[in-house]
Amino acid sequence: MHIHILGIGGTFMGGLAQIARHMGYVVTGQDRQLYPPMSVQLEQAGISVRAMDDVSFINEKADVIVVGNVMTRGMPAVEALLESGLLFTSGPAWLADIALAGKWVLAVSGTHGKTTTSSMLAWVLEDAHLSPGFLIGGVPANFGVSARWSAESPFFVVEADEYDSAFFDKRAKLVHYHPRTWVLNNLEFDHADIYENLAQIQRQVHHGVRLVPASGLIVAPHDDEGVADALVLGCWSDIEYSLPNADRGWSWRLLTDDASAFAVLFDGVEQGRVQWQLMGEFNIRNALHAIAAARHAGVPVAVACDALSRFAGVARRLTLLSASDADVLIYEDFAHHPTAIAVTLQGLRARYLNRRLLAVVEPRSNSMRMGAFKDDLPASLSIADWVLMYRDMRWDWQISETEFTNEIIVCTSYDALVSDVLAQIKAGDVVVCMSNGGFAGVPARLAQDTAKKQT
Repeated sequence: MHIHILGIGGTFMGGLAQIARHMGYVVTGQDRQLYPPMSVQLEQAGISVRAMDDVSFINEKADVIVVGNVMTRGMPAVEALLESGLLFTSGPAWLADIALAGKWVLAVSGTHGKTTTSSMLAWVLEDAHLSPGFLIGGVPANFGVSARWSAESPFFVVEADEYDSAFFDKRAKLVHYHPRTWVLNNLEFDHADIYENLAQIQRQVHHGVRLVPASGLIVAPHDDEGVADALVLGCWSDIEYSLPNADRGWSWRLLTDDASAFAVLFDGVEQGRVQWQLMGEFNIRNALHAIAAARHAGVPVAVACDALSRFAGVARRLTLLSASDADVLIYEDFAHHPTAIAVTLQGLRARYLNRRLLAVVEPRSNSMRMGAFKDDLPASLSIADWVLMYRDMRWDWQISETEFTNEIIVCTSYDALVSDVLAQIKAGDVVVCMSNGGFAGVPARLAQDTAKKQT
């Protein structure tokens, strides 16, 4: 069987390509220029990638064409596909129909923490010798790849996001997966290029909830209004809730101020403890949701806690790029929504109470570029001592530096940003670079340049 993928270079479609290859398919694809880590993973899987506008695939008569949501009407490959009469489908539909058929699907959704929680859950199942398949929107350090197929295991962990499926299927990806175990981390407004308001996202989640069997489980925070409003639309499965300082459901007790150690509680009774390299209470909530989901699949809580003590994190999720004993610490993080930016900074502040904190930000998500969060951005960055921001003048929104309560420098070129950051850095500083894109290699450049200055 031959599968050809249009838009193969994203984390989801690239992961799907690897799964298809592991399942024995001949896999080809096309996209714009690829970058690590997906370029490396596809090369290692032996998958060739052509230019985005190449239409030669039409004559090869692949058994199915899988179309990524980066593809739009007007693109040569899309127009050629529609003229050809060849069979095509969306990535989520192919994954659900072919790879997930007969599997116990454990899905993780929400505005924040999907990748980290999915990675935690996959690692807990792996450590419990359940050998799950998975497709995650990042690279868990415990695995080194973003996707894996496991024919023997009944379990499959999927990061189930709310973005649309394809130009011809505007349903959220999460609607396709029919999970038996579903983590709903949180729900806030995002993806302003797809949705007009939070209610539209909640409606998509409700469509997914309708497909969870009565014997299934939904894991959710009890203190998230967005999730609560989605579930009140209807729920036919058991729900296990998490809530800080609660005597019912899942909760936790901090053992260190920076959340690097904590006790896991269920119905007020301690079930186990975790000591790990991560920080921030937001990661504890992610961990509790992973523990609850794994327990539904048969993993004892104590076993899950032990596994999480050896969880190595996810690439670009508060990843330390400089040496841990360096005078200046450089972190890289995927945070791009105001809430995610704020909790990332809170976690760093809790760990490094007496060190200066510099936030280097590229607010480049579609929602940010459209101005959906321009009123929330200054407050989300208020914990930082300095803010250094890249700003593309083509973006739709303008924001005055006077709206920030901390010191801020706005740059319109990446080179100027790097120069300004290096000029501001002092011994003892903690620098976190936050973007949902490649950030033109700024984090790596800062790590290299500060290392040179310290030697």
